[in-house]
Amino acid sequence: MKRNNLWITALALGITLSAFGQQTSGGISPEMLQQIKQSYKGTPTDKAIHNAISNNDINKLAVNAESKNNFDTYFSNKVDSKGITNQKSSGRCWLFTGLNVFRAQAIAKYNMGDFQFSQNYSFFWDQLEKANLFLQGIIDTREKPMDDKMVEWLFKNPLSDGGQFTGISDILGKYGVVPSDVMVETNSSESTGRMANLISLKLKEFGLQLRDQSVKGSKVAALEKSKTEMLGTIYRMLVLNLGEPPTKFTWTRKDAQGNPVETKEYTPKSFFDEYIGKDLTNNYVMLMNDPSREYYKLYEIDFDRHRYDGKNWTYVNLPIEDIKEMAIASIKDSTMMYFSCDVGKFFDRERGLLDVNYYDYGSLMGTTFGMDKKQRIQTFASGSSHAMTLMAVDLDANGTPKKWMVENSWGPGANSGHLIMTDEWFNEYMFRLVVDKKYITDKVKDVLKQTPTRLPAWDPMFTDEY
Repeated sequence: MKRNNLWITALALGITLSAFGQQTSGGISPEMLQQIKQSYKGTPTDKAIHNAISNNDINKLAVNAESKNNFDTYFSNKVDSKGITNQKSSGRCWLFTGLNVFRAQAIAKYNMGDFQFSQNYSFFWDQLEKANLFLQGIIDTREKPMDDKMVEWLFKNPLSDGGQFTGISDILGKYGVVPSDVMVETNSSESTGRMANLISLKLKEFGLQLRDQSVKGSKVAALEKSKTEMLGTIYRMLVLNLGEPPTKFTWTRKDAQGNPVETKEYTPKSFFDEYIGKDLTNNYVMLMNDPSREYYKLYEIDFDRHRYDGKNWTYVNLPIEDIKEMAIASIKDSTMMYFSCDVGKFFDRERGLLDVNYYDYGSLMGTTFGMDKKQRIQTFASGSSHAMTLMAVDLDANGTPKKWMVENSWGPGANSGHLIMTDEWFNEYMFRLVVDKKYITDKVKDVLKQTPTRLPAWDPMFTDEY
């Protein structure tokens, strides 16, 4: 009886303390509500707008009709597109984009017709390496509590089909590449959600098991032995979904007319050496336009890589005009680039156009939306979400860009699957560009000599591209 009374007293005390912890001021009072309600006048215009919005998609009503005039698809400088790819229901835009950059170079070098590298082959190894990255991260943080920020981040992000250019250098450099017809797409590669959910669930289970083994006294060597066994399970799951990657294959190269030119036996590494043949880690530089951080600085993202033994994503933060200078130089030299942006903003899907003037939300809602790029980043309103291949720029008589074009990986559509963006949109929603080192400026070369400032893995600006 005394124990029940003590429990009731403690519960009552807890409720009382909780109530005292709440603030009585700062809520919406009746007087404040009356003032707030005065902002809506109920005029005929207000009623007409309400009637329109309640029965229609806001985007359709917000279209600025004037923005549709004078839509010019001419580009003064353009790298010929080699055909549109389709990532379908997967988050592999980063992989398609990177492979498309090197596909264009291979086709031009060997005068080939339609050709693609196998996205499925590279994706297989990407998923296995990310699984190892997670499990080894769990081993490394085994002595930290579950609510530690890094441990929490690991369990929230055991696996992803998204990524960025670091994945291209990490995976292709280690495992090589194969043609698309040597390891074809499967339902799980084109629609990754179910497979990813199951593997992520298994990895979280494995992560808990590793931590439990550590608590019971297992040393690192024993934990890593368990990790290898766990990766065997993941490998089998990947093979069942994606197929087993080839170790060697015979392939015939054909010319642009479809005539056979050469038949050879390859390994994935020898095919990489012949058809890409570059040090992807050291020959390319990642550039960022992030006005919320200091320019002309070198930054590194902790744990932002696709292999445990890979290289963290390191980038140079630059004003947008500096990035444009190098992008133009690359396009003029017929070299496509890995490019990423916030693709969902002001997107006219019917014309394949990205234009900050396309939607006029302010006039429709009777207000303004005035945040600049820095403020959108700081408030999590904007960030890089999708990678594509930058391949054209339209310059005026003074060499100033008017618009840009990218090769997308969403299959056929407007502009034969390409997206056009105005230069103003490029300023506001472009974030990342990867360029060959031969196009970087002396300023960038100097920045690359800095010791990078390391940012945490959970920094919101550095989520994967899908």
